[in-house]
Amino acid sequence: MGATTTESVHSRTLRLTKPHMVLEEDVLRSVPEGYVVVEPTLASICHADLRYFGGTRKPEVLAKKLPMALLHEGIGKVVGGKKTKLSRSQKVVIVPYLAGFLLEALDPAQCCPACRGEIADNYCSHSKFLGSGTDGIAQSRLVIPEACAIPIPDSIPDDIAVLTELCSVSYRALRPVKDRLATARVAVFGDGPVGYLTAAMLHHAFRVEPERLTVFGAIREKLGQFTFAKTKMVQEYDFQSGDKADIVVECTGGAFSQSAINQGIDLLAAGGHLIAMGVSEDLVPINTRDVLEKGLTIYGSSRSSIPDFEAVLRVMEEKDCQETLRRLIPDTYTVVAKAEDFASAMESALAHRAWKKTYLDFHW
Repeated sequence: MGATTTESVHSRTLRLTKPHMVLEEDVLRSVPEGYVVVEPTLASICHADLRYFGGTRKPEVLAKKLPMALLHEGIGKVVGGKKTKLSRSQKVVIVPYLAGFLLEALDPAQCCPACRGEIADNYCSHSKFLGSGTDGIAQSRLVIPEACAIPIPDSIPDDIAVLTELCSVSYRALRPVKDRLATARVAVFGDGPVGYLTAAMLHHAFRVEPERLTVFGAIREKLGQFTFAKTKMVQEYDFQSGDKADIVVECTGGAFSQSAINQGIDLLAAGGHLIAMGVSEDLVPINTRDVLEKGLTIYGSSRSSIPDFEAVLRVMEEKDCQETLRRLIPDTYTVVAKAEDFASAMESALAHRAWKKTYLDFHW
């Protein structure tokens, strides 16, 4: 059964119609009971957005998902919705993973194995994800289940709160090995934003000290930002005979996934865990012989759910965590008031690929 519609709102929706082409559409959106209307105020661009915008996803994927508004990392303010607990103008973090039981107003037990708790709850077979098959945050009126709009504590600045989604994905990936993190030696592969925030969550959320946390990267200047961990250049490290790790987190993706995963396998001690987080469009060969001989566990993790956001926001209230995250915040934001502004911001992000995040300041 579905939720009863209580009102409708017009949303200026900035839709990617084909690679490099963004058009504004006026979309009339119904507001079911139990939903809120959020006006996005600040968002950041993810590499997943750039793969859609730049047309590097497979043609059949683009044909299936476009036209679509991009973005899934962002915050906003509540501007509508009836019989909700959230007050008007409340600042909220937007949870882009919309579980099926929330969308259909079902008891979780009626939805799927993920919603029933039989498997991880971020793998609902009836879920939707903003900016990936359904319109994302690049619109003036976002209608989502109230549970997916999480109030931002007053102690967390907006520019920090925007990073909640990306941090929550890292947090979620680490949860299955939480009990091991108290003593484990941990290695992170990747010196980009995903690697940085994963290492930040290991240090601030799971209390992994620098002595037990090593980040491997390829660019010395980027590794210099990881002040809370040991750092090593992958080009210079002997993975066969160097110090071993108990847990490896792969955060490279793309063409670097193969080398990072296989170097991680070399690095792991017997019985170790390898967590794959990087996204690759192509198949990645791995050294299965050593996986078998060492008895390694490999698992992938994608996306996150409401409890992960709540946990990350609690960590973000700590000032030292905020100082760590601030290194990723850009010096200036890009104002977006119309489709041309958004397309220009995406083109710039695609061309420059800066280490810091790109922030979009919406002026609707």
